[in-house]
Amino acid sequence: MGAGRALFQRYKAAVTFDLAPYLARIGLAVPPAATAEGLALLQRAHRLAIPFENLDVILGRGIAIDSDQVFAKLVTAKRGGYCFEQNRLFEDALIAIGFVVRPLLARVWLGIQGAPPPRTHTLSLVTIDGQDWIADAGFGGSYAPPMPLADGETADAPDGARFRLMRDPLHGWMLERDGHSGTTDGRGGGDGWQPQYSFTLDPVFENDLILSNFWTSTAPESRFRQVRIASIVLPQGLASLTDRAYRRRNGDKEAAAAIEDPRVYRMRLSLLFGIDLSAEDVAALGLFDQ
Repeated sequence: MGAGRALFQRYKAAVTFDLAPYLARIGLAVPPAATAEGLALLQRAHRLAIPFENLDVILGRGIAIDSDQVFAKLVTAKRGGYCFEQNRLFEDALIAIGFVVRPLLARVWLGIQGAPPPRTHTLSLVTIDGQDWIADAGFGGSYAPPMPLADGETADAPDGARFRLMRDPLHGWMLERDGHSGTTDGRGGGDGWQPQYSFTLDPVFENDLILSNFWTSTAPESRFRQVRIASIVLPQGLASLTDRAYRRRNGDKEAAAAIEDPRVYRMRLSLLFGIDLSAEDVAALGLFDQ
């Protein structure tokens, strides 16, 4: 185990994680085994149950990424969160089950032209029987299954998309996607392989996550300060709500609409994404001011 992984694992070992309510939240009766199959099962259940969202950023409530507050929000209060929250919770659960895991930081390339984007995404590096895997319970734009960390490795997602890992001479590793744009949040258009995010295997420490989370949740240039986002994985697709633009594709069934009524927006958040906001909170999002 490398120095970065050992330090992270020691830190997380000190966290008391209540596994039973987490498993209930994601619909699993018992914890999966600490195997590749168990990793895939846990990530899939997590993504099907817990929505991706940044609404507290827009509401000015800030984003805490310590284990206790993430658990209180995503499990106890049954809200969603974005990658720094989602993968904190996921890594805590993985360690409680017996996996060896540490975080990585990534640059998201969807819809990006020009200069490289900042490291505004986190994912997990999981080691199983000496083999490194990447796993991600917190990417809101699409669904990628866990993959062995190997150049040219591919994986098929339940929504029909394919993913590929490639070594990148400048950015370390690149995760690419080839699939229907309807199973993304709208940023995944184009035919053929599209870059999703790049990452390196450099050690990531707690202060690195705190710094990246702070920029992502506070910088005016951050996408999460500019748009209101909710998404959730469906059995064969994805549903997303970006500001008032609603998109849903599950199998070969697809729908898209612009929401014009705050009551419909609030109802959609609750019924499909499981996010319950008050009428006052919806008004404070500023989507229906005119």
